[in-house]
Amino acid sequence: MHADEVDIDASLVGRLIAAQFPRWAALPIAEVYSAGTDNAMYRLGDNMVVRLPRIPGAARQVAKEQRWLPYLAPYLPLDVPVPLAKGVPGEGYDLPWSVYRWLDGDTAYDEPLADPHQAAADLGRFVTALRQVDATGGPVSSRGGPVMTRDEDVRAAIRDLGADGTVDAAAVTAAWEEVLRLPQWDGEPVWIHSDLLPGNLLVRNGRLSAVIDFGVLGVGDPACDMMAAWTLLPAETRDLFREAAAVDDATWARGRGWALCFGLTAEHYYRVKNPVLASVGRRAMFQALADYQQPA
Repeated sequence: MHADEVDIDASLVGRLIAAQFPRWAALPIAEVYSAGTDNAMYRLGDNMVVRLPRIPGAARQVAKEQRWLPYLAPYLPLDVPVPLAKGVPGEGYDLPWSVYRWLDGDTAYDEPLADPHQAAADLGRFVTALRQVDATGGPVSSRGGPVMTRDEDVRAAIRDLGADGTVDAAAVTAAWEEVLRLPQWDGEPVWIHSDLLPGNLLVRNGRLSAVIDFGVLGVGDPACDMMAAWTLLPAETRDLFREAAAVDDATWARGRGWALCFGLTAEHYYRVKNPVLASVGRRAMFQALADYQQPA
């Protein structure tokens, strides 16, 4: 998916574990299928998972998750990854890496939600609880600022997707121009997950059970955590999500703008390299655009 992607396989993971955590060396190792773009995952025995950055740019996520997940977890109503160990470069692999407790469940991309209304309320309560945790000292999220910083990438996506007939370039441009005119966040930075996509939400027995992949975790504008309304949830459940998330009109509108931005850029960049993520982007793009085209 990336030009600077590192080669990772089960043999490498086994060597890293044997060298740094020999008490786990006899445990079986199996690759975990994921449409994630920054990290590879390998199950270690029955109760652990090894998470390794695929690209050098993702290496900083290791220290961040190790530092902040134990701090945030007690305040959150859904399970989150629990760091068990931090690995260091070795065995020809030049990046830090982590071992986490295994969380049972399938991603919301792979397992349907039995009750989307319940899921909307549960996820809304999660983002509210996260937002209410003291954000002092928290790292700035790369999606915590104005969505207008993505203008160049969005316009490139509109140009190319319009040219091949994927989208109506004029309609999408009009919606994007509306996003750029929105009032911006003027409150104090708050905690945001920043990547609440179906592949980062676990479902067990039909119900949302855990939130994973905190690589883009940070503080900033809570709007980007509203993206789930368009990447995951059916239209008829969005009001429940919004009510539980307790956000104002401007934040909700910026969240829809983030969904449009993510959808366009994910479809544009990943449609060949990562069809699963591209399909999530496509859904977000068209769901958000449909909202923009609703009569006032």
